[in-house]
Amino acid sequence: LDGLGVPYRPYYIINMIRVDGHRWLVSRFRNRSGVAAVILNPNVRRYPRRIPLSGVGKDEAGVSGKVQANLAAIHAADAWALGVTGEGIVVAGQDTGYDWTHPALKPQYRGWDGRAADHNYNWHDAWDNRAEPFDDDMHGTHTMGIVVGDDGAGTRTGVAPGARWFCCRNMRRGLGNPGAYAECIEFFLAPYPHGGDPFTDGDTRYAPHIVNNSWGCPDIEGCFPDTLRPAVEALRAAGIMMVVSAGNDGPACGTATTPPANYDAVFSVGATDNDGNIVGFSSRGPVDGLLKPDVSAPGDWVRSSVPGGGYGYAGGTSMAGPHVTGLVALLWSAAPALVGDIDATEALICRTARPRPVEEVCTAVDEVPKGMFTALLYNPVCACGGVTGTPNNVYGCGFIDAGAAVREALGLSR
Repeated sequence: LDGLGVPYRPYYIINMIRVDGHRWLVSRFRNRSGVAAVILNPNVRRYPRRIPLSGVGKDEAGVSGKVQANLAAIHAADAWALGVTGEGIVVAGQDTGYDWTHPALKPQYRGWDGRAADHNYNWHDAWDNRAEPFDDDMHGTHTMGIVVGDDGAGTRTGVAPGARWFCCRNMRRGLGNPGAYAECIEFFLAPYPHGGDPFTDGDTRYAPHIVNNSWGCPDIEGCFPDTLRPAVEALRAAGIMMVVSAGNDGPACGTATTPPANYDAVFSVGATDNDGNIVGFSSRGPVDGLLKPDVSAPGDWVRSSVPGGGYGYAGGTSMAGPHVTGLVALLWSAAPALVGDIDATEALICRTARPRPVEEVCTAVDEVPKGMFTALLYNPVCACGGVTGTPNNVYGCGFIDAGAAVREALGLSR
């Protein structure tokens, strides 16, 4: 590569080199000794379906000063009443970017000390190498608001408003690729300053406790099923918990297949309404013999922060995942002995989740009229994989209960 004068970037989180060149280089390296595989690293496309975001004022009647419906549904206020809001825990997010100046996010941003900003070790842009956090798509700002959002003036959108956060931009206009996703995971394992070398300047002292991942890398973005697995497993080995949205490809069974939601090393999250009922788009298992998702949380029309200082609603498992990220922050703040013990944390969340058994079995109920094409229509709540009890391949362990989980973490009776 040096001899060809082709720009490239090596990684250590995955045994991989990103080559910034033309496709003619693929054949040059595909059969070279020592090269296991050559995969494409696509640039940018538009999402086929954009998540709608409807702006509302932060003083919207019935919201400001009150517990939002999604937070009330998971009993977040019960945890706050015990004095647990996530203090001492650092959450990272990788997404379309983040409006760090949003009043619900700025006080909790690790790069802000109340007087001045320092984005070194707190922000990395895997696409354009910009020195200051920004969001070109709204998605990242919205998801982080569900984790930590609180403007200190009566508007609280976050499960763990006492936690700190920092971030990485792994998508451009809602699109990523294997190189960008791996770059952000590498940054989280050992953050480095702007313009720094991850091999020599990375510092694990700045690593987060938890990473929110409201994204997936389908094959159209260049990811094969196992492409990101080494990176994800490296974070878990380091005691950094990855919470991942299960995907929006439901209601069919076996649809939670998009990496990294399909990995055993992550805690994947399905989406429900505020009553704990699964929503149709939420992806379901089984996947490669695994029960997926691992748990479920609100993801149907959730209110959170959007760039520019406002608030908006969005739906998707992208919104469900941050509820669980916030819950982990609450638990690790309440019980420091749990920090880094991902197995025990997952088990606690599952024990305290509200069971959601599935009674129905997936059976064909109708056919499209002849002359068009034949298609089976399925019951929207199916016993995927034949599992009807809890956990199952629709709800996972059930619908999270932050209050019950924190009480158990504190050693209090439920």
